[in-house]
Amino acid sequence: MDQLGNLEELVLLSVCALSEDAYGVSVHRVLTEETNRQLTIGAVHTTLYRLQDKGYLSSKMGGATNERGGRRKRVFVVTGAGLEVLRSSRSVRERFWSAIPALDMLPSLDSISFA
Repeated sequence: MDQLGNLEELVLLSVCALSEDAYGVSVHRVLTEETNRQLTIGAVHTTLYRLQDKGYLSSKMGGATNERGGRRKRVFVVTGAGLEVLRSSRSVRERFWSAIPALDMLPSLDSISFA
């Protein structure tokens, strides 16, 4: 199974969270609000299409809206393969987090001597 890059994982999670309202602009909005990262809409679109090419997303054209000047928007949904790669990514992260002792017991960098 393919491993996800950080942005790919965040885009997939955003599409899941947005459900039926996952299109380029809404995914971009959620990503910038939740991560405080400055991403271009182009980077988001590129990632959405890359994930679609990998089989983790599918898309269809939605209806035209007045807000978009009568233009249609492409709506994305996560596929079964996309859910599986997200589960795998989560499992790997949870194994790492469970291997770390309680964070409040870890020494800070200030207390470590680099001689």
